Amino acid sequence: MSVAEPRRIVLFRHAKADWPQVPDHERPLAERGRADAAVAGRRLADTGITFGLALCSTATRTRETWKLAVHELAHRPKTVYEERIYEASPGELIAVLNELPDDVRNVILIGHNPGVHGLADILAGSAEGDARDRMNRRGFPAAGFALLTHDGPWKGVEPGVATLADYWAPSE
Repeated sequence: MSVAEPRRIVLFRHAKADWPQVPDHERPLAERGRADAAVAGRRLADTGITFGLALCSTATRTRETWKLAVHELAHRPKTVYEERIYEASPGELIAVLNELPDDVRNVILIGHNPGVHGLADILAGSAEGDARDRMNRRGFPAAGFALLTHDGPWKGVEPGVATLADYWAPSE
């Protein structure tokens, strides 16, 4: 991979969760969520990105989303289940990204709103085409993801340094 190639960050919101009588952290995916997670995985595969690392919240719905989506990818990245992603603010998510080793080029973070949407909006100092308008118009629904690019080290990830290259969400 060329040194000039930007790092890619995909911020992936978990798919639609069910609301059974369990603690929030243990909520599973709804039937629609299971279907949308697989569709999102196919769309992620279409990007052609090879992820070096997946950072996934420990919540049941994020783990289930990732398990269904990753099966659609040609290359299965190392997955780290990170407790700090659950209920994280954009600032807390930036701190997680800042800790990544620089040999990781592309990362996917599977998390929750409002943190994931907030982080995409905060990091994106610019956007390609109508990606920002589409993201903000849709409100970052379940199983949606934002693709950002960043030139520089992970320690340099901060507000405004990335470009929102693409945004995708399942049709509702």
